[in-house]
Amino acid sequence: MKMDKEEQLLRRRLLDLAYTGYQRGICVFSDFLNLNEQNIFHGMKNDLPPIPYFTDGGFPDAERKMICFYGEEAYTYEQELSSQINFPMNCIRIEPRNKKFSDSLTHRDFLGAILNLGIDRSKIGDLLIEENEGYLFSSHSVSEYITENLIKIKHTMVNASIIDRKDFHYEPKLKEITGTVSSVRLDSILSVAFRSSRSSLTGLIEGGKVFVNGKEVLSNSYPLKENDIVSVRGYGRFIYVGTSYQTKKGRYSVKILRYIS
Repeated sequence: MKMDKEEQLLRRRLLDLAYTGYQRGICVFSDFLNLNEQNIFHGMKNDLPPIPYFTDGGFPDAERKMICFYGEEAYTYEQELSSQINFPMNCIRIEPRNKKFSDSLTHRDFLGAILNLGIDRSKIGDLLIEENEGYLFSSHSVSEYITENLIKIKHTMVNASIIDRKDFHYEPKLKEITGTVSSVRLDSILSVAFRSSRSSLTGLIEGGKVFVNGKEVLSNSYPLKENDIVSVRGYGRFIYVGTSYQTKKGRYSVKILRYIS
């Protein structure tokens, strides 16, 4: 199957990077990995050489992330080290040249224009849209190409420029959702988060489209814990805050914070 071959190629590529860093004593970096690819990586830890690794997507809530295999011998505390690694990525700000006459631009519009430049998806990370402006994390290898060639989105002329990552500030927009469930199993919480029936969502779980804290979950009855972050392909993601009380009928009142794109 095609996906099997893609997974084998990914595993081989990540193993090659890990052993290169380990044997040569250098830092090596992967491309941006989506949640499914990160899940595959987490499942192959026993095959990796004894080498520290770190992930980064440019900001704490990023879904797409690079992996750094840290092969240098001189390291102390991993937490201290992770903040010192300079991942090979840039933050690009994309803004209309004339906001007054700009089209109303969506995430799909921004992403489509970027990919139409011939950019491989693995070279770009998360894309955030706020008030018709976009912020894109991209690999060093394609950043300048994007800033030089991305000049138009739909009918809107835009400017794209690399900004210092320290100047990037992101506050996620969250919508509070409440409801009651008979238990805190995954399919029940999904039905509250997306206002849909449990039966219509079970296929998403069984189809490998649901991730909890970045790891694929295939069980409908998986019990969620407080502050778990759940991502569903094609639907979005949310934070499961937890339960607040139990009703007289024995149902649990739950609170969810859903990310608004």
